[in-house]
Amino acid sequence: MLVQLMLVPLTLACLGVYENGVWLTISSVLLWIDNLDVGLGNGLRNKLATYIAEDNEPKAREMVSSTIAMLTAIIVPVGVVLVLAESLGDMYGLFNVSRQEIGNLPTILVIATIMVCSTFILKFLGNFYMGLQLPAINNAIVTGGNTIALIGTWLVYISGSHSLLHVAIANTAGPLLAYLICFPVTFWGRYSHLRPKLSMVKFSAMKELFDIGAKFFVLQIAGIVLFFSTNIIISRFFSPAMVTPYQIANRYFMVAMLLFTIICVPYWSATTDAYAKHDFEWIRRANRTLNRFMLFIFLLIVFMVFVSPLVYHVWIGSKVEVPFSMTLLVGMYEFVLICSTRYSFVLNGLGKLKLQLLVTILAAVAYIPLAVFAVGQVNDIKMLLAVMCCINLPGLIINALQYQRVISGNAKGIWLK
Repeated sequence: MLVQLMLVPLTLACLGVYENGVWLTISSVLLWIDNLDVGLGNGLRNKLATYIAEDNEPKAREMVSSTIAMLTAIIVPVGVVLVLAESLGDMYGLFNVSRQEIGNLPTILVIATIMVCSTFILKFLGNFYMGLQLPAINNAIVTGGNTIALIGTWLVYISGSHSLLHVAIANTAGPLLAYLICFPVTFWGRYSHLRPKLSMVKFSAMKELFDIGAKFFVLQIAGIVLFFSTNIIISRFFSPAMVTPYQIANRYFMVAMLLFTIICVPYWSATTDAYAKHDFEWIRRANRTLNRFMLFIFLLIVFMVFVSPLVYHVWIGSKVEVPFSMTLLVGMYEFVLICSTRYSFVLNGLGKLKLQLLVTILAAVAYIPLAVFAVGQVNDIKMLLAVMCCINLPGLIINALQYQRVISGNAKGIWLK
């Protein structure tokens, strides 16, 4: 949390408002690449938790080996196509970026894409540890990568180069280095019995992973449209410079999202384990604990909204002005998102994905046309943020209803899928 908050003013000091907005928009596109794993990471997480609960080590190793093989097969052709598109296409027109402001945009995109594609294969390690119900180790890897990125960005700052290319390298190389260090430590250390092996790559395991992974993949892509396309819409319809205040408000409320994640992510795989053992009483107790935690999150977000002017002043000074109305709307959006995700995590652990899938796809399909229409009618970024809040409300309501029906044993038809 601290590393992410420190990165904001440091990157802003390196790049300025305009280039920082461009980098944030590029980062959103890189997140699309990061989620092209057709749900294999989350599929591994669920299957590994199940097989470990059943003490079936050979099947667990098959899942690990088959996952890394499939991730490699996916990302290599995708990476080649993206690098060619970035080298030959009109990236300046796509991102609404001035050639005079940034003269080497295609080079930045190509290098960042290569780094992210390399990380793509290794990041299954996080899902591996979450499947083992060791989310703290996944968090440590992510924090380590972000810390390396922070140190790299600081070196760029003190060097005086203040180059967008150098900032992009620092931010994309950090996570890659963390995973490169963790891979041999994991599979030549304590978990050598689960080390990926070519002979353990099985078609049956691939099919098993893909059956559940395909659903997670569609959820991920729909989620990207809902959560990460906003930067591109702001850049296209307003200016790259407008992305910066929005992302500062977003990063500010990330404190609440990270606290939520720290507490709630372990419940995903723990629920899978409890469900495999038919321990429904544990799931009900966990629900009561999460309800109390959501009340704390609500009070935290309300407090954050009211103290935001003071926090912004201390955090970023007078470099960027973030309107109070923007902070309020982003806070509302984050709370709706957190509440919806709170139920999604448990439903994901139970493997109840079909209804989530339908609702999320409908929201994703509706979001961009509604956002573009709203911005076209009222040329105000607040209208876009209001659309973001409203589009996520149906998902929250349906997730909550499905959860209650599944846990009470009253789920039938689509509610059970």
